[in-house]
Amino acid sequence: MKKIETLLEINAPLEKVWSTLMNHKEYPNWNPFVQTIAGSAIVGEKLATTIQLEGKKPMSFKPIVLVNKTNQEFRWKGKMFVNGLFDGEHYFILEKIDAEKTRFIHGEQFSGLLTGLFMKMIGKQTQIGFEAMNAALKSQAESQK
Repeated sequence: MKKIETLLEINAPLEKVWSTLMNHKEYPNWNPFVQTIAGSAIVGEKLATTIQLEGKKPMSFKPIVLVNKTNQEFRWKGKMFVNGLFDGEHYFILEKIDAEKTRFIHGEQFSGLLTGLFMKMIGKQTQIGFEAMNAALKSQAESQK
């Protein structure tokens, strides 16, 4: 199993960061990494998601929502073709630092037979994508005070 995890402090209340993160319809306007999320963010439901890695063509997949805890955590699990080849459990965790600051944890745990190969191919670009999304979320949430 491989993991990529990023961390960022956002100078905005936790509720504002959460509402920005969960307003999936606005993603095309500000999110450089997760370009679209369509569908209901209800546990057990499938989403239609498109991500953009630097230097790569957009990739679409249909992850299943695992966790949606308001103002705390949003998590899904996607797969490449079939379970067990290259699976990714993507997560967003918010922690309140104080009334005006939020810690944003954004990561993914990868597993499956092809994990090593795919991580060599897209690991660095995935990390860059996470960081780009984090910076864009920070800018978006902080500008909406």
